[in-house]
Amino acid sequence: MKFKWLLLFSLLLAFSCEKEQGQLIEISADKKAGFHFPYFLYLPENTDSADVQILIVEPNNSGFTSDAFDEHLEKASRLASKDFYLGNFLARKLNYPLLVPAFPRPAENWHIYTHSLDRDAMNQKGNDLERLDLQLLAMIEDAQIRLRAMGYSSRQEFLLTGFSASGTFANRFSMIHPERVLAVAAGGLNGLLMLPTDSLEGHAMNYPLGTCDFIDRFGKAFQREAFQQMPQLWFMGELDNNDAIPYADGYDEDERNLIYQKLGEPMQPDRWTNCALQYQKNHIGAEIKTYPDIGHEHPETVKLDVLEFFKSAIGQANH
Repeated sequence: MKFKWLLLFSLLLAFSCEKEQGQLIEISADKKAGFHFPYFLYLPENTDSADVQILIVEPNNSGFTSDAFDEHLEKASRLASKDFYLGNFLARKLNYPLLVPAFPRPAENWHIYTHSLDRDAMNQKGNDLERLDLQLLAMIEDAQIRLRAMGYSSRQEFLLTGFSASGTFANRFSMIHPERVLAVAAGGLNGLLMLPTDSLEGHAMNYPLGTCDFIDRFGKAFQREAFQQMPQLWFMGELDNNDAIPYADGYDEDERNLIYQKLGEPMQPDRWTNCALQYQKNHIGAEIKTYPDIGHEHPETVKLDVLEFFKSAIGQANH
């Protein structure tokens, strides 16, 4: 009997080690380098220093507000190390490193939805939350320097992914910095994509709905051509009923009314279809998919589709 228990324990330990394979490194905040929060760098077990590495980036999404930063740090650590999540799954399959930032999501200032990069988050000035998009770019540059110091050759462009709030973050970030993104794939997007247009039916579309205030907000015009050329995959489950639009932490009343009036109150199929039509109208060659019989989730079939999408994008970039 003792031998059987020892055998069972050994098998469980081996399974656990297999699921946890790879190296997880926590990088401390470095304000001089441009980022005010730590990030995690995950290196799969089979990462080969002889190959050119492409960094995978998945913004963190705790799924809750809290002023206890350790709670967001722990959730970011799990996101970086568990293959349930898109970024880690892709890192293991592609043998590429993964970066996950540990941005907070405050409870006291609950309206600042940092994990979706909403307007309130991008309005922050003179504090640690200012320009989280630039802080993420600084983390990426720091990680690429570290990878080169480890003997890896790292490409400047990176792969961007996310789901739910982090999927929305990925969509918005990719519109602000399309020249840096090799390819992006994200889902669970509340039936809403940021639109590559300044106006819709005569109404100004400011961030995060559109590009009208880009110059004032980001100090640069929307890089339409770069965004058009960037490989994109956006997906929703047909049964997904996770809609962030009605809630005040993610959208102000004026944003909500504009979304409902111009894109549709029902998330599926109205709003999602209208966003897809706007991408087509603006000649954005994105894949916009709806998965039948799937809710607010990314099962194995979806992950494998994202994997094949990224493989194709990498192949195109290498030719």
